[in-house]
Amino acid sequence: MARIMFIVASDFEDSEFRVPYDRVREAGYEAVIVSTEAGKQLKGKKGKETITSEKAAKDMSVDEFDALVIPGGYSPDHLRMDSDVVELVREFFQQDKPIAAICHAGWMLAEADIADGRTVTSWPSIKTDLLNAGAHWVDREVVEDGNLITSRKPGDLKAFSEALLRQIDQGISPRIGAAAGAEAEQPSVH
Repeated sequence: MARIMFIVASDFEDSEFRVPYDRVREAGYEAVIVSTEAGKQLKGKKGKETITSEKAAKDMSVDEFDALVIPGGYSPDHLRMDSDVVELVREFFQQDKPIAAICHAGWMLAEADIADGRTVTSWPSIKTDLLNAGAHWVDREVVEDGNLITSRKPGDLKAFSEALLRQIDQGISPRIGAAAGAEAEQPSVH
């Protein structure tokens, strides 16, 4: 059975946690909530969700997981200050495992220095952060560039969750590639 890590801190976007978390579990996979410390109560920014972290990032090994989900909201901004969390994200990338980042989660991709040369999308307000990190930014519902899956907002959650489950089941998507030039303007969108 596949195991999916959700890295979350307080002020996460409620639906950006709940929808993929439920979809992963409905697909029969194990979903594990990881934060800066285990047993920490985490509140969504809209107040609809209160969850408890199961594990601390410092105690986790990427080898035990098949994919990573990073919900948006202000959670990624809090998490990128923790070197253990940043290192986990970097290790998922280095092991070529799916990383699904939505909305403001692009901050974590920039912090882990894994956005460079990749085509991504995000909430529009962090576009400049991703461009400064070397990414090619596009305004699309979902973008899959190799093992990076990115979406913009809660309205994209259906396509975002489908891309995540597809990569878990069928392997990562092909790279869009920086050499694709004009083709990068039309990334693989599902």
